[in-house]
Amino acid sequence: MKAIRFPENFALGAASAATQIDGDCRESNWYDWYLKGRIKDNSNPDIATDHRGHLEEDTRLMAEMGIRHYRFGLEWARLEPREGEFSEEELQKVRQEITLLRQNGIEVLLTLHHFSNPMWFERQGGFLRSGAVERYLAMVEYAVRGLGDLVGEYVTVNEPNVYAFCGYLGGGFPPGECNPLHALRIMKVLGECHRRAYRLIHTIHAEMGWPEPKVGFAAHMRAFTPYSARNLWHCLACRISEYLFQTRINRTYLLGNQGPYAEFLGLNYYARTATSGLGDGTLPGVAVNDLGWEIYPDGIVECCRKLHALLPQLPIYITENGTADNHDSFRRRYLYEHLKALTESGLPVTRYYHWCFVDNFEWLEGFTARFGLIHFDPVTHRRTVKKSGEFYARMIAEHGITEQMAREAAGEEYHYG
Repeated sequence: MKAIRFPENFALGAASAATQIDGDCRESNWYDWYLKGRIKDNSNPDIATDHRGHLEEDTRLMAEMGIRHYRFGLEWARLEPREGEFSEEELQKVRQEITLLRQNGIEVLLTLHHFSNPMWFERQGGFLRSGAVERYLAMVEYAVRGLGDLVGEYVTVNEPNVYAFCGYLGGGFPPGECNPLHALRIMKVLGECHRRAYRLIHTIHAEMGWPEPKVGFAAHMRAFTPYSARNLWHCLACRISEYLFQTRINRTYLLGNQGPYAEFLGLNYYARTATSGLGDGTLPGVAVNDLGWEIYPDGIVECCRKLHALLPQLPIYITENGTADNHDSFRRRYLYEHLKALTESGLPVTRYYHWCFVDNFEWLEGFTARFGLIHFDPVTHRRTVKKSGEFYARMIAEHGITEQMAREAAGEEYHYG
């Protein structure tokens, strides 16, 4: 392994989601999901990592590591606990957090919707309800008018395909449906949410005399491959799966009829999918993480190229990338290989937000899957920087990876499926 020098305009950051770290979310659909016993280790999103109780500590840790870009999100259930009733107290808490981050030299990429809904919205059908787009936009308007003087970059919706497929096809996320027509409708509705929020955010910033915002959505993409390249059905299933899962969404969300609807291309990338039908699969004998997802660094470049082809004039933000490595035994190698692939790609990737900063409430997995640079103890809530966290801080300080760091990464071993 060799040393890497990052491009001059390239920055490393960290990403999170409100439900996964903040705590204090009893009015959300994910707290309801926890009450129904749907979380693997029964960990409680009303506690999560108690980020709000450790706000100053977490911010200090980020600043000490040299992180200057942080993606975090709003909890809609706290911002609008009852339909049409917005919480000024919650808005002020978010303002205080953003202010603290800025005082520590950390700029915010604000996510407006990241999987979690208020229960009043969920009981009315969520994004399947009549008027769902308008209800979402009312929340967006309240948030942007209240925070836009502190924020210049926004993610409108996070991983609409994952939200739709897991909640309305696979049944693992709330509301737990298995209805392909509903999944397709949800993706269409969230596309309208993104495009209209894009226009609304720009309108508000212009009205208020604030700087022109940068707006995008976080596209979850996978590298797709047929399980057997010699099997015609596998090859056809691969093309169909990729089109339904990501290709069509990316085109319609970003381009629409009057696009583009973005100032940056947001990409969440984790793994490659091997298809033998319309579902997930993994090739035999490949490197995998602790969730059994294939570790495939070339895939992050493959996905970037496909987004870049849609809007080649825009910068690419890796809005999420990371791996479930519960014992922190191969995360340095994972980081090295993915960042090496990006650096050598020649693509206009200007941000990399690592998922995640502190081990968090990882949706259905609870704390059984650890993605963090910082270890979290669910009992004591103690934070401890991992060796991969130290490695990340060194990458920021060096603006690259030295030969010594590359050797350290090379000494780590993956699991193989």
